[in-house]
Amino acid sequence: MLEMNIATESGKTTLSIGGKYMLTIREEAVYFNIGIKKMRRLVEDNQGRFSVYSCNRYFIIRTKFEKFIEDSSTI
Repeated sequence: MLEMNIATESGKTTLSIGGKYMLTIREEAVYFNIGIKKMRRLVEDNQGRFSVYSCNRYFIIRTKFEKFIEDSSTI
Protein backbone atom coordinates (compact mmCIF):
# COMPACT_ATOMS: atom_id res chain seq x y z
CA MET A 1 0.00 0.00 0.00
CA LEU A 2 1.33 3.42 -0.90
CA GLU A 3 1.82 5.90 1.87
CA MET A 4 -0.13 9.15 1.64
CA ASN A 5 1.58 12.36 2.64
CA ILE A 6 -0.68 15.36 3.05
CA ALA A 7 0.91 18.75 3.54
CA THR A 8 -0.68 22.13 4.03
CA GLU A 9 1.09 25.13 2.58
CA SER A 10 -0.39 28.61 2.96
CA GLY A 11 -3.92 27.27 3.23
CA LYS A 12 -3.55 24.89 0.26
CA THR A 13 -3.62 21.14 0.84
CA THR A 14 -1.32 19.01 -1.32
CA LEU A 15 -1.13 15.26 -1.69
CA SER A 16 1.93 13.26 -2.73
CA ILE A 17 1.91 11.67 -6.19
CA GLY A 18 1.74 8.17 -4.72
CA GLY A 19 -1.49 9.03 -2.92
CA LYS A 20 -3.36 10.45 -5.91
CA TYR A 21 -5.87 8.45 -7.94
CA MET A 22 -5.53 10.56 -11.11
CA LEU A 23 -2.33 12.23 -12.29
CA THR A 24 -1.47 14.81 -14.93
CA ILE A 25 0.83 13.95 -17.81
CA ARG A 26 3.79 15.68 -16.12
CA GLU A 27 3.20 13.91 -12.80
CA GLU A 28 2.85 10.56 -14.56
CA ALA A 29 6.03 11.13 -16.57
CA VAL A 30 7.99 11.84 -13.38
CA TYR A 31 6.40 8.98 -11.42
CA PHE A 32 7.10 6.33 -14.11
CA ASN A 33 10.28 7.91 -15.55
CA ILE A 34 8.80 8.22 -19.06
CA GLY A 35 9.30 11.24 -21.30
CA ILE A 36 6.49 13.81 -21.47
CA LYS A 37 6.11 13.51 -25.27
CA LYS A 38 5.91 9.71 -25.06
CA MET A 39 3.45 9.97 -22.18
CA ARG A 40 1.25 12.39 -24.16
CA ARG A 41 1.20 10.00 -27.14
CA LEU A 42 0.26 7.07 -24.90
CA VAL A 43 -2.52 9.07 -23.26
CA GLU A 44 -3.99 10.33 -26.55
CA ASP A 45 -3.90 6.85 -28.11
CA ASN A 46 -5.50 5.18 -25.07
CA GLN A 47 -8.18 7.66 -24.12
CA GLY A 48 -10.89 5.81 -22.22
CA ARG A 49 -8.61 2.91 -21.36
CA PHE A 50 -6.54 4.62 -18.67
CA SER A 51 -6.86 8.31 -19.52
CA VAL A 52 -9.65 10.86 -19.21
CA TYR A 53 -9.95 14.20 -21.01
CA SER A 54 -11.53 16.92 -18.88
CA CYS A 55 -11.85 20.55 -20.01
CA ASN A 56 -8.47 21.06 -21.64
CA ARG A 57 -6.37 18.49 -19.74
CA TYR A 58 -5.68 14.81 -19.80
CA PHE A 59 -5.70 12.88 -16.55
CA ILE A 60 -4.30 9.38 -16.13
CA ILE A 61 -5.82 6.87 -13.74
CA ARG A 62 -2.66 5.64 -12.03
CA THR A 63 -3.86 2.14 -11.13
CA LYS A 64 -5.14 1.44 -14.67
CA PHE A 65 -1.90 2.75 -16.17
CA GLU A 66 0.09 0.47 -13.87
CA LYS A 67 -2.00 -2.47 -15.12
CA PHE A 68 -1.43 -1.32 -18.73
CA ILE A 69 2.33 -1.32 -18.17
CA GLU A 70 2.24 -4.79 -16.59
CA ASP A 71 0.33 -6.19 -19.59
CA SER A 72 2.53 -4.50 -22.22
CA SER A 73 5.77 -5.95 -23.48
CA THR A 74 6.90 -2.56 -24.86
CA ILE A 75 5.80 1.01 -24.35
